[in-house]
Amino acid sequence: MATPRHAVEDGAVPDLPVPRITERVITGAAGLPMLFGSLSGVVAGVGSIVAGAVQLAHGQQGLGAALMVLGSVLAVTSLVLLGGLTVVSPGQARVVQLLGRYRGTIRAEGLTWMNPFTSRRRISLRIRNHETETTKVNDADGNPIEIAAVVVWQVEDTAMAVFEVDDYTDFVAIQTETAVRHIATSYPYDAHHEGQLSLRDGADEIARKLSAEIAERVAAAGVRVVESRITRLAYAPEVAQVMLQRQQAGAVVAARRLIVEGAVGMVEEALDRLAERDVVELDEERKAAMVSNLLVVLCGDRGTQPVVNTGSLYQ
Repeated sequence: MATPRHAVEDGAVPDLPVPRITERVITGAAGLPMLFGSLSGVVAGVGSIVAGAVQLAHGQQGLGAALMVLGSVLAVTSLVLLGGLTVVSPGQARVVQLLGRYRGTIRAEGLTWMNPFTSRRRISLRIRNHETETTKVNDADGNPIEIAAVVVWQVEDTAMAVFEVDDYTDFVAIQTETAVRHIATSYPYDAHHEGQLSLRDGADEIARKLSAEIAERVAAAGVRVVESRITRLAYAPEVAQVMLQRQQAGAVVAARRLIVEGAVGMVEEALDRLAERDVVELDEERKAAMVSNLLVVLCGDRGTQPVVNTGSLYQ
C-alpha cells in the first residue's frame, strides 16, 4: 500500500508509529431470511397480543395473560433483530464495533445481518480528489512562487482510517499540503544548467516525487494515493515581472548563441569553398575583413546596407 521509505528523500517524512489495528474482513448472516423472519415474528407477536386481549375479554385470565406476555416478548425480540440488518452499498464498507472493540469490516455488497448491539460505521471506498489551496512558498533559490496540487486517493484499510487517525480526510488534506510545500522548497522554479531538475521543466518527475511523499505521509491513515499533479505553478506577483524579464533575457541569449554558431559554420564553409574552387586568393587581412563582414550580415538583427566597391580589391 505505502511507498517504500527509500523512495522518498531522507528526512522528508517523519517516522510514523506502527499501526495497532489493521483491517480484517468479516461477513454477517444472510440479510433477507433475517428480514422475513423478523417481520414474521413481529406479526406473530402482535397477533398473540390481540389474541390474549380477546381471551381476557372472555374471562380466560391465565391464557390471555400468557398470550400477551408471549406476544410482547416475540414482538420486541423481532424488532431488536431488525436492528441488526445492514445495507452495504457499492463503493462502501461498514466498520463493525462491539462494546468499543473492533470486530471487523463488512465489504460484501447487499443486505446482511450483524449483531444488533454492534455499531456499524459507514466508510466510503470510492476514489476521491483533494485540491490544495494556492500556497505562496519560496523555491530552492529563495524566489517566492505560488503552487497548488491535486491528489487522487482512496481508502484501502478501513480500520486504520477509523482508528489510527482522528479524521482521515483532514489528515490527507494537511499531509498533502505539507508534501507540496516540501517539494516546492526542494527544487528551483527554473533549471539553471543542463540536467538540473526544476519545478517547471520536470513536471513528470516532480509529480512522481510528490506522489511518493504523499503516499508515505498518509500511509498511517490506511490511504492509497492513486496520482498527484501540480495544478498551478507561477512566480508570486511581486517578482513575476522581473522573472519574466530574466526568462526573456535567457531566451535572447540562447537564440543569439545559436545564431552565432550557425554564422561561424557558414563563414567557415564559405572560406573553404572559395579556397577549393580557387575563385580568389585572399591574404590573412582580407580573410579577416571578409569574416567580419559576413558575421555582421548573418548575426545582425537589422537589414544591412551593402557598399559596392567599384575599385580593386584593395581600394
